[in-house]
Amino acid sequence: MDANLLKKGEDFDRLPETWVIFITENDVMGKGLPLYPIERCFSGTGEKFEDGSHILYVNGAYRGDTPVGKLMHDFSCTDAKDIYYGVLADRVRFFKESKEGIEIMCRAMEDMRNQTLKEGMISVAKKMLEDGTITLEKIAEFVGLSVDEIKRIKMEQNI
Repeated sequence: MDANLLKKGEDFDRLPETWVIFITENDVMGKGLPLYPIERCFSGTGEKFEDGSHILYVNGAYRGDTPVGKLMHDFSCTDAKDIYYGVLADRVRFFKESKEGIEIMCRAMEDMRNQTLKEGMISVAKKMLEDGTITLEKIAEFVGLSVDEIKRIKMEQNI
């Protein structure tokens, strides 16, 4: 994650503190807590590693009367009127109720659909390439990719 944060020769002390936050649908740790901070440590001594990297699991099922509980509630709401936090409610209203917001969401959904479709076609092309009996031109025609894209996939797969 931090491979590109320093220039060649720069001291590792210049790395910024990083947080990786996982908001999980359920309580993956099973302890009923809203947050599970994870810190690296030396297993022999238990001392913290102190490298500036942190992991936080957020229990998405938590619904306590705390800021995190309210936020997890808000994340599961489909109607802006049920959301505690005004800023989030305003954004939900924008994307669900305004013409501009709906258009943005429709484009985003269409882009996701197209990306998923392309990934599926690439998967099919890989299987066809592995078969070895179909020409690159025919594969391109069947999956809707260019011959150059099929050649690139073939090269990446070492087929």
